Amino acid sequence: MKIGYMRVSTFDQNLDMQEDALKRDGCDKIFSDKLSGASSKIERPGLSSALDYMREGDTLVIYKLDRLGRTLKGLIQMINELGDKKMGLKSLSESIDTTTANGKLIFHIFGAISEFERDIIRERTRAGLGAARARGRVGGRPTKMTPEKIKMAKQLHADTSLEIKDIVKTLGVSRAVFYRMLKSALI
Repeated sequence: MKIGYMRVSTFDQNLDMQEDALKRDGCDKIFSDKLSGASSKIERPGLSSALDYMREGDTLVIYKLDRLGRTLKGLIQMINELGDKKMGLKSLSESIDTTTANGKLIFHIFGAISEFERDIIRERTRAGLGAARARGRVGGRPTKMTPEKIKMAKQLHADTSLEIKDIVKTLGVSRAVFYRMLKSALI
């Protein structure tokens, strides 16, 4: 049995095109969500219902891979979960059907290429950070506690009549910054 799943990111977007494609492919039942797929932590009730409805031998049909998930890692996890339950996935736009040997091969090639791309990006980032450090540049947010402010903080903190809220207001920093400096013994 073919079970369709469609998703749009916002309520003002329309599901018609996806629904037409899923019906043309012969889906017996179609589930949908109207919410962003950017976060994997967000519950997608339509997808959950579709997966609960499916049985061994069924295929989840989607219009496009990004309708199922944003990250390849998430997609691969979904494919593996479906495979463990002896279910398949078919993407109409990408012509991927994991119920066939060719479809599984193509999907895993995509996964390998994506992993390779992530590794290349990670290597470039590390090399760029290393080059910046070699030139004396350090990443991160500039510190608010200049040497002058640290000297002033020591003097203000030594005055026991002042409250911390008054000290941080005078320095123009948060309590967290002040206590972090205090903990690191700069004050």
